[in-house]
Parts: sequence; C-alpha cells; structure tokens
Amino acid sequence: MSFTKKDRKIQSESGKTFPAITPESLAHVIAAALRAEFGATPSSVKTVARLTHANERAVRNWFDGKNGPSSDNLVVLMRHSTIVLKTVLELADRPDLVLAVGILGLREQLVDVVAAIDKARK
Repeated sequence: MSFTKKDRKIQSESGKTFPAITPESLAHVIAAALRAEFGATPSSVKTVARLTHANERAVRNWFDGKNGPSSDNLVVLMRHSTIVLKTVLELADRPDLVLAVGILGLREQLVDVVAAIDKARK
C-alpha cells in the first residue's frame, strides 16, 4: 500500500526533527520528579497510590522508572505535584508555562509569609 499525497507527513517540511521522547525516557523523568516531590520511601508510594487510586505495585514501578503512569494518572499527578507539572511542561518545551507555574508558587509562599508575619505581630 502506498501513501497518497494527502496522507499525514512523517517529517516536517522544514527538515527539523522532533525531540525523541520514548516511553522509557518519560518513565525515568517522571520517576525522578516523583522521588523529588514525594521522596523514595514506601509511605510515599502509598501516598501516590491513594492520590491516583492506582495499584501500589504500579506506583512502585513509576518510582523505579520501569513504567510510566497512564495519561489519566499523569494528569492526577500533575494536579498534586508542582515538580511533575514542571517536568511535563519542560518535556513539552513550554518554558513560558514553567515560569508561570514558578511565579504562582512564589506568590503562594509570599502569602504564607505575610500571614505568618501578621500572626507573629498579634
């Protein structure tokens, strides 16, 4: 079977190559982000399993980088982990959004600091 001219192009016309994100590399990057956010203890595996409603064995494989989470579980992880969110945005080559997430995090920290100062004054 040959391709017609209306079929999808495999390569871009500009000749640029697309970044190679393999399932294995994605699993390793997500594993590093999970360990950075939650730690590498058995209790952190249980915490992530509770957040995602996934099997603990599957979550342990995520932490070990053997497998990556499904798209549904990845969205849940991004919802609960700023580091996972930033990692996915970096993989998507969206530095503007990574910066925006960082700024929102700083704003939350500033609000907490101001609240602590106000509480200490009273």
